[in-house]
Amino acid sequence: MAGVAAGLVWFKPWALWVDETVNEALPSGSPPAAAGTASPTAGPSPSSPASAPPTGPTAVAQGTFISHEHTTRGTVKVVRLADGTHTLRLEGLDTSNGPDLRVWLSDAPVKEGKAGWGVFDDGEYVDLAKLKGNKGDQNYPLPEDVDWSKYRSVSIWCDRFDVSFGAAVLARA
Repeated sequence: MAGVAAGLVWFKPWALWVDETVNEALPSGSPPAAAGTASPTAGPSPSSPASAPPTGPTAVAQGTFISHEHTTRGTVKVVRLADGTHTLRLEGLDTSNGPDLRVWLSDAPVKEGKAGWGVFDDGEYVDLAKLKGNKGDQNYPLPEDVDWSKYRSVSIWCDRFDVSFGAAVLARA
């Protein structure tokens, strides 16, 4: 009986039937404060289009999830916010729930079928956070010390069983 209880705690089979929906708005980020006025010989003024910072969030990379161990749908975007920071955004995510699901940036290629299930921990990866919910829209701030452009894929990774539920190639926008 103790073995059955331990197995249930480890595998958490009920998680496959329990959905957690998250619907976060895209953060805007505060634009950087103006550094002052430019002198007439200093070049374009801060209000000119050539030097103006973005006024809102801009997608700089994006991809569409493919299924691995579990059916997974939705899109992923790397969004540059007005303050210059970056956020990984999952939109319309729909996957199974499971134990210890994580959001990973990885340098691994996204492969179809079983060949792609376990490749994301073979090279370099960044564990951004625990998956907030298996459905909906959600944001994961990218740490400033992480060069997100080195990573070409995103995986919804089950750390308990070392398997990808689904993954997306990050294509530069």
